[in-house]
Amino acid sequence: MARLVVVQQQHKHPSFSLLPSSLSDFNGIRLKTQLQYKKKVYQPKGALHVTASSKKKILIMGGTRFIGVFLSRLLVKDGHQVTLFTRGKAPIAKQLPGESDKDYTDFSSKILHLKGDRKDFDFVKSSLSAEGFDVVYDINGREAVEVEPILDALPKLEQFIYCSSAGVYLKSDLLPHFETDAVDPKSRHKGKLETESLLKSRDVNWTSIRPVYIYGPLNYNPVEEWFFHRLKAGRPIPIPNSGIQITQLGHVKDLAKVFADVLGNEKASKQVFNISGEKYVTFDGLARACAKAGGFPEPEIIHYNPKEFDFGKKKAFPFRDQHFFASVEKAKSVLGWKPEFDLVEGLADSYNLDFGRGTYRKEADFETDDIILGKSLVLQS
Repeated sequence: MARLVVVQQQHKHPSFSLLPSSLSDFNGIRLKTQLQYKKKVYQPKGALHVTASSKKKILIMGGTRFIGVFLSRLLVKDGHQVTLFTRGKAPIAKQLPGESDKDYTDFSSKILHLKGDRKDFDFVKSSLSAEGFDVVYDINGREAVEVEPILDALPKLEQFIYCSSAGVYLKSDLLPHFETDAVDPKSRHKGKLETESLLKSRDVNWTSIRPVYIYGPLNYNPVEEWFFHRLKAGRPIPIPNSGIQITQLGHVKDLAKVFADVLGNEKASKQVFNISGEKYVTFDGLARACAKAGGFPEPEIIHYNPKEFDFGKKKAFPFRDQHFFASVEKAKSVLGWKPEFDLVEGLADSYNLDFGRGTYRKEADFETDDIILGKSLVLQS
């Protein structure tokens, strides 16, 4: 039987020192913000503040890793009653790097837990209808069939806020992607697209957020971590083709902030918003940005033709080998949202609060790198 449990865990983390890193003159552009890491404790950006018109009883589907971790803190800090629906495989509350003991204790004393499997649709319907939540944030939903029981269980739901993906857009020569662009029903994110269609077909107040690539502390996808592993090992960075492919990254704290901003916001009703950083970056530029953020030397970049290799099921590079970026102007103009982090500063936040402390999700794997570099050496000899 499901229970709402107040989790009070008080693990403390040791203090840590940070590597020096200058953030000026990246690619010829002097950054306005200078972060100093010498002899002072790193103060993470992304202040936990959010304002909503009234306190809500909120359910977050997921919430124990990455986006949900930062979002749940924003919502609890603003006084909402927040419950995480998870399978219970991970602790509901863990102290974040850079988080004060006071803030952590306050959060862990208030966060609630509903344990269950969202694919057990009968359980979802019975447990959610018994609780009667006002708002649902669906952070980990992948298929429409997983969302329908939630809507059925909560006929008086005030708002359903969904984490979709910019990966739903149809590949195009005309960029950036706008929210009105054509979508690809055959994309690997088709389940998210079908969920958006379900929300539109139901009598529910919904908002859908479409991130591009997300990065930041606790990232479970090997985005910046892929580069940091190679930089730390002093290895060349293999990048497919020319390296001038343009992409876009958005910081997780900026994403969490916009999720909080759409709560109770009439301007967000039945709307889709692209969310990411304001600037676009090339693959080569991203490698240099990661080096700058972590205080590493200028990286050696090796370009290769992926068609000349068979990597089997292994993924040699963490990004799709194409231009891929989206406009965030709608979120800026309609919601008044603006990302707080520029790219190098955001990567520094990620590095200093995560990889630079020796924590990461995936071990370094240079097998595909060695295949690429081995062939490059043969061609050069």
